[in-house]
Amino acid sequence: MAGFSDIVGQEQIKEQLQGSIREKRIAHAYILNGESRSGKEFIAKIFVQTLQCEQQGEEPCGECRSCRQVKSGNHPDIIYVPHEKPNTFSVDDVREKINDTVDIKPYASPYKVYIIPEAEKMTPQAQNAILKTIEEPPEYVVFILMTTGTDMLLPTILSRCIVLNMKPVRDDEMRSYLINVLHVQESRAEICIAFARGNVGRAKALAESEDFSKIRTGALSLLKNIREMDSNEVMESLKEIRTYGFDINDYLDIMVVWYRDVLLFKATHDMNHLIFRDEITSIQKVAQVSNYEGIEEILQALENARRRLKNAVAEDLTMSLLLMTIQENQGK
Repeated sequence: MAGFSDIVGQEQIKEQLQGSIREKRIAHAYILNGESRSGKEFIAKIFVQTLQCEQQGEEPCGECRSCRQVKSGNHPDIIYVPHEKPNTFSVDDVREKINDTVDIKPYASPYKVYIIPEAEKMTPQAQNAILKTIEEPPEYVVFILMTTGTDMLLPTILSRCIVLNMKPVRDDEMRSYLINVLHVQESRAEICIAFARGNVGRAKALAESEDFSKIRTGALSLLKNIREMDSNEVMESLKEIRTYGFDINDYLDIMVVWYRDVLLFKATHDMNHLIFRDEITSIQKVAQVSNYEGIEEILQALENARRRLKNAVAEDLTMSLLLMTIQENQGK
């Protein structure tokens, strides 16, 4: 069973959580803040499993009744708090699932733990509803709020929680994990590392995806031929790639890596540090016909597209604008 030693990177968070367990100074509320798939859920599970473990060590034993319950997802004193609406965590969710149950003591463990995914989606009313409980909780209660950004949380919430910010995982740590633990081929591991940008969950998903090669081939085919394609052909190519079920941000990552390779080759004429070294002929061709300003404009457009998607701008509109910008600037 996994323990703190299985967490890839995040040394500061591991040290702080294990230190609090060792010194028996458990806070009543933690915020695990980091982008999607960065490992927040994995860390939260290991932390609460260690808290509830009957051996009371710095790692979960994996054998006691409590550890087995955590593994099966049926621990009575670890409560996951979902929200009913996709993009809103309402005051009713907080009242019904937290405030109305918080005074019930743990059934069999030292702590009663509430794990709240997507806590940044709590409305101001919901945050105010949970605030009093965080301020004056029963001594046995621990809250773990998981967020992709703390800017939507009230200052009063932040001030009463220990905020643990996930850091990008170093390339060497990611490489060791992919090659030695997941047994990924070195060449594929390098591509996953480049796309993941320090996010170990994204790297793992890419490494294990059967469709990765297909989406990579489709995306690069579109980028290599986009200057000769009309708008209908471009959108049809995008629609075909979407059938593989990848997150649109993963698709954008492929495009970013491609144009960074183009920019790097244009500046250095050195292929040794390219991610898509097997595409050197096409990279060289695009680099020759494009100027620095055009490539930079495309890279900026990719970041703008990522930001628009995060702000819930319509995906079709966002991608249409992006692909138009690429057409206008590649070969410029």
